[in-house]
Amino acid sequence: MKEAIVQPDLSVNIIDSAIPTPRDDEVITKVVVSGSNPKDWKRPVVGGSPMNSGDDIAGIVHQVGSNVVEFKPGDRVAAFHEMMAPGGSFAQYAVSWAHTTFHIPKNTSFEEAATIPLAAMTSAVGLYQRLEGLPLPWHPTTNSIPLIIYGAASAVGAFAIQLAQLSNIHPLICVAGKGIPFVEGLIDKSKGDVVLDYREGDENLVQGMKNAVEKFGGKVEYALDAISEKGSYQNVCKVLDQQTGQIAVVLPGKDYSDIPKSIKLRITYVGAVHETFDKNEFQKATGSKTGNLEFGHIMYRFFGRGLQEGWLKGHPYEVVPGGLNGVSQALKDLKDGKASAVKYVFKIDETERL
Repeated sequence: MKEAIVQPDLSVNIIDSAIPTPRDDEVITKVVVSGSNPKDWKRPVVGGSPMNSGDDIAGIVHQVGSNVVEFKPGDRVAAFHEMMAPGGSFAQYAVSWAHTTFHIPKNTSFEEAATIPLAAMTSAVGLYQRLEGLPLPWHPTTNSIPLIIYGAASAVGAFAIQLAQLSNIHPLICVAGKGIPFVEGLIDKSKGDVVLDYREGDENLVQGMKNAVEKFGGKVEYALDAISEKGSYQNVCKVLDQQTGQIAVVLPGKDYSDIPKSIKLRITYVGAVHETFDKNEFQKATGSKTGNLEFGHIMYRFFGRGLQEGWLKGHPYEVVPGGLNGVSQALKDLKDGKASAVKYVFKIDETERL
């Protein structure tokens, strides 16, 4: 098979590799469309090692491991590949664990499905596994719960809006830039939701966030920062309640020492749904045998049902021409911040000389 290996300078080598063989709990998918995420350029650049850094899979099941009962060859699926492991999505065939694979309905295109796995799960982990006290979507609240979503036009931010709507969390204080028109189509202004423009400056943004929650008691305890850089969380923390506030950030490994000690910092690592050592706070406190892996299993099936029933939508996407040949330029564009309210996806069969 053909596989794209991303170099630290973001050039790409397309090589011949063996089609993976599944372990007992794995699914091998013939990739029709691969998605992409900012981490796909960050991992090779920061780590300095060439890799197939793609993690968003959409395609047809090719083979399953001996323990897999939920999927069979020929099924239409999407999946979250385990980050840093062999068998990424920038290839003709990719590997995923069965619990992070989900069926996609006939009315969902592979392009739309490829926008979901990593970004939607990052939103879900941040909201429900890291922030403590938000209601799950199948048990929506009847109370007002203000929530700040910074980077609302990003895929993570937009999926957070969709999930928060299902949980009936309002008002949503959303922060975006060029993607504001897209965000306005997601929020419910009748419930107090607003979208603010970070380009108007820090002072105006902070005051705008404070104004948005004033009619709801003036207190906001929850924030999901889907950007986690360039002053985002510093501004959010000026608005969060200084005794009970919580902020979920999405960039592990950063220095967050300027977040006040009284505000609970929740670092969101989506790879937790693949790993047993990164236990969530509830699991640590109770010694429960269940945690992030089970959460991932449940939420991916929830996403599949949402697509089937129409109450979950994928993120807007742009098909990058050339299949795997387009990966290099797309990652450079991601690095340069050219994507706004859109995810880059690749049709694998458009790759030259397959």
